[in-house]
Amino acid sequence: MTLQIEEANGWFGTGRFIGVPWRLFSEGEAGWIPPLRIVVRDALNDRGNPFYRDASRQLFVAYRSGMPVGRVAAIENRAHNAHHTDRVGFFGFFECIDDEEAARALLTRAEQWLRDRGLTSVRGPVSPSMNHESGLLVEGFETPPAIMTPWNPPYYGSLVESVGYTGVQDLLGYDIPAIKGGTFPPRVRKLAERTARRTGITFRTLDVAILKREAEKVLELYCEAWSDNWGFVPPAWDEFWHTAKDLKSVLIPELSFVAEVDNQIVGFMMVARDINRVLARVPSGRLSPRTVVRLLSELPKVRRGRIVLLGLRREYRNKGLLPLFMFQADQWADDVGFEGAEASWILADNEAMTAPMATLGLNPYKRWRIYEKAL
Repeated sequence: MTLQIEEANGWFGTGRFIGVPWRLFSEGEAGWIPPLRIVVRDALNDRGNPFYRDASRQLFVAYRSGMPVGRVAAIENRAHNAHHTDRVGFFGFFECIDDEEAARALLTRAEQWLRDRGLTSVRGPVSPSMNHESGLLVEGFETPPAIMTPWNPPYYGSLVESVGYTGVQDLLGYDIPAIKGGTFPPRVRKLAERTARRTGITFRTLDVAILKREAEKVLELYCEAWSDNWGFVPPAWDEFWHTAKDLKSVLIPELSFVAEVDNQIVGFMMVARDINRVLARVPSGRLSPRTVVRLLSELPKVRRGRIVLLGLRREYRNKGLLPLFMFQADQWADDVGFEGAEASWILADNEAMTAPMATLGLNPYKRWRIYEKAL
């Protein structure tokens, strides 16, 4: 059967690109949770999403006998290359059947699009940037994805490696169960309480009613906290707010807080309710009136979340604050009957985060991998 790679352009082409996974995965596919199509379209909206003010993309779909068998997006992130003095291109939104020919054809077309723009290497998947869904899942297939994290079948890694890609960075996910009754391990409790006394840190929950004002305060700290992280690009205000306001409906105010010393923010943590636990029962991914009713009625009942953002000022990074953050979050989680959260993603080489996790007795239960290839 002849393989064809076609560009997907315009409103309807983007819609066909978005719809590919529904053709590849059955409704009962273990691990796959259909996303809301409107959310994917927003991530691809090169006219309305602020990310594309300093980026461009081209969408490709692979067909056999008129049936889609895969897709990929080629992305030129000019903000990344300006910040890192790089000539790196990216691929994202990759989906494919277990077919090396199809994967090779898709990635080759994406690579050529990037090469034509003078880029010298390609990295991915990032969809569409490191501030969004990133990496191929290589460990942890048995558990469903949390909000805003990717899931893929186990063969994806072999497909991209067969086309000449090698792993350059791993991203980790940790399962953090709520400790019922607030019975935190005595050793960790003492460490947290001692840290609180020594630093003078106090906590207050985020005020969702003035989320824009809170986000303005957090952005500067977020950029400072993540500045040394591999691949990080400081988002402009409109890009950061675009994402933050979309999170507003799933943000858990009781578990999202800022840490302050003398009324100055020195750290923050934001936890989103895991909407995927509801979307698993919305197989079409379409935002119909019925879906809206289901989300409004069922989302508040979800008792699990994901730590989507966490940051500390540089001078507070080595003062034992992570156990204190976890202790504080656990106390509030117990108050509202929360079951726990996924902390993701954390760079595998970020010892400032992975070492305290190990101290807390936590080990990664998911691993995503970023791949790269010279052009």
